[in-house]
Amino acid sequence: MNSFVLRLALGACVLSSVSAYGQLEGHTIESSATPHSVPAIQDKETPAQHDARMAWWREARFGMFIHWGLYAVPAGEWHGQRTTHIGEWIMNDLSIPVADYKQFATNFNPTGFSAHDIVALAKDAGMKYIVITSKHHDGFAMFDSKTDPFNIVAATPFKKDPLRELAEECHKAGIHLGFYYSQAQDWTAPGGAAAVRGNHNKETGHWDAAQDGSFDDYLKNKAIPQIKELLSNYKTAPDIIWFDTPTSKMTPERAAEVVKVLNQYPKLIWNNRLGGGYKGDTETPEQYIPAQGYPGRDWESCMTINDTWGYKSFDTNFKSTETLLHNLIDITSKGGNYLLNIGPDAQGKVPEPEVERLHAMGKWLAVNGEAIYGAKATLFGPEAGSFAPAEGNAKPKFVPAWEWRSTTKANRIYIHLFAWPKGSFHVEKVPRTVTKAYLLADPGHKALKFTQKEGVLDVSLPEKALDPIATVLVLESK
Repeated sequence: MNSFVLRLALGACVLSSVSAYGQLEGHTIESSATPHSVPAIQDKETPAQHDARMAWWREARFGMFIHWGLYAVPAGEWHGQRTTHIGEWIMNDLSIPVADYKQFATNFNPTGFSAHDIVALAKDAGMKYIVITSKHHDGFAMFDSKTDPFNIVAATPFKKDPLRELAEECHKAGIHLGFYYSQAQDWTAPGGAAAVRGNHNKETGHWDAAQDGSFDDYLKNKAIPQIKELLSNYKTAPDIIWFDTPTSKMTPERAAEVVKVLNQYPKLIWNNRLGGGYKGDTETPEQYIPAQGYPGRDWESCMTINDTWGYKSFDTNFKSTETLLHNLIDITSKGGNYLLNIGPDAQGKVPEPEVERLHAMGKWLAVNGEAIYGAKATLFGPEAGSFAPAEGNAKPKFVPAWEWRSTTKANRIYIHLFAWPKGSFHVEKVPRTVTKAYLLADPGHKALKFTQKEGVLDVSLPEKALDPIATVLVLESK
């Protein structure tokens, strides 16, 4: 596939070419080793300063992603045609004209939205931060933007700023808040970038003359001013800016103009999807868990509960609570964070199956959160699986194992048991001396018998697991 051919795949960021723009499985986002004309904070701070800036995020481990916008109105269907792709991409996928798409705003009145309830749901689920789409690729701003009238306050009957309400509720609840912003793709602003589909213009990706214009004008007159609004209008927020799909339009020179703004907020965390070769703070694997994480880098797997990010009324393929919890544990065991998505509908309501699963995750974390929050990666490794031998020129494929995972703290090793061993738990090459063993879900933390000799550990276990999804064995150590 040459550099002019684009691929589409499921994900919040679905645009990729020879140099991937979304961190889908098998792809990387390249950062430049050449010094930037405008150095970012990551280029200038000391390791100690970087650790201090990232401390709360590393402690959090679990966050809520919210994809909510105008695309919730069509909910995956337009003029009788259902999109086979994700909900928030319906305008691009079905080549909806700009004027027609903007008409959805007249019917967008999400009176069922409650910032209090969203934050309460995140808190009950055990999530420590929220990232919400302030503007997705459709160009519709979910905040009171004075830069462009295509926003939820000026263009809809709702007339309220949900980001402001969320910022206030997050501050009360002690939840960190971040804003997703599509800095390059904008399908309703003249000059905005767009992914090429079907009969779209092969250079611009546009399908409507109303989209044509100068990308530099778009960046200067809409994107950067809106980023400034997001960074200055909400007092205690945001803690994160989450960029997406930079496309080839975000050259080092253009990205530098954004970095000039970001550098004014030295505590801000931002990801690796700005473009222009800037590495950002975090790797962002999408819809998958990397086999061995990203040693030496902070990273965050963003994933959906069903198959779509933005609301799609007919997507009922919801993952089980067991799968979602195993994902959280697996990610933590590899040193990453889990950013799990919800997609509210056009009324602002979160689909009930998503609510149910988040409540169930919260119940597990209320008992076992000690083994997740602030925990570091495994001291072992092979328990996660292994690479199968490759055939021909194919790359080796990682085959996960799902018997157990491990997370660690300074004086504890946590063994998350997915499959309950018969009689005892056995592990070799334990790098610490174990002083006590017990089950985290046991209120009395009754000591379990164990033997350790030359790094080989055996712990006697009760007949039955205390939790059918994951029972945590704690090994106090020195």
